[in-house]
Amino acid sequence: MPHIDRASAKINLTLHVTGRRVDGWHRLESLVVFAGAADALTLDPGPALALTVAGPTAAAAGPDDDNLVAKAARALAARVPGLILGRFVLVKRLPVAAGLGGGSADAAAALRLLARANGLPPDDARLYEAACATGADVPVCLASRSRMMRGTGHELGPLLGLPALPAVLVNPRVPVPTVAVFKALAIAPGTDIASSHPADDRIPTEREALIAQLADLRNDLEPPARAMAPEIDAVIAALAATAGARLVRMSGSGATVFGLYATPRDALKAATALRRAHPGWWVRATMLR
Repeated sequence: MPHIDRASAKINLTLHVTGRRVDGWHRLESLVVFAGAADALTLDPGPALALTVAGPTAAAAGPDDDNLVAKAARALAARVPGLILGRFVLVKRLPVAAGLGGGSADAAAALRLLARANGLPPDDARLYEAACATGADVPVCLASRSRMMRGTGHELGPLLGLPALPAVLVNPRVPVPTVAVFKALAIAPGTDIASSHPADDRIPTEREALIAQLADLRNDLEPPARAMAPEIDAVIAALAATAGARLVRMSGSGATVFGLYATPRDALKAATALRRAHPGWWVRATMLR
């Protein structure tokens, strides 16, 4: 019987760059939550690996052989002898190259589905190892729960009991390449930058206090991304102008921007107004959990 899982969008509420390793990888500290907006992944277990990609944003996802779902499956198969694989069907709903970790979320969902099909416990170390081998954001997407991620994305803090945050996600349907955004920071390899991000136990678990703290933090990738894709400026301005917007910020390397609201009703009204004013944009009212 096929197994089904959701690949929830990853939202970087904060993203502080804390330096660059000598091998060129940037280090960061980021408070991550996950949205109700998601791709969908199905696995029909079998001996051979296959992947079909469909859905509204499938065309932008690239060749199936390069998809992170297949890469994650191969990474786990290399670590688990006799792993049952099968046919994956991925329904892409999230925009691609959008700062939502869509491909990483898809890969993490594939690992969860393979674990279920093979009777592997969620804390099997080989799942984390395969996630690390697949991509920087895949480990944090395995549990898809709010927490801090640090370093190159593989250092995960404890799960955080953050409140649900009503939100609107907006993408102007302009892809922003992550590598180019990081390159534009122009941080020399071997550079260390002192941390200014609150520690895990200093992150509020009450909504109003959390939003107030977030307002004092930032996304260091937002300035270079806005320079590359001026459409982000228009999205930020449009979200900030909606009634009830409490905080507006870009997620990840862009171009998706999130707005936080006091109530789900405020978020839904804002999303409706934005769709009406900007029919070419991808707009979703959701809850960040």
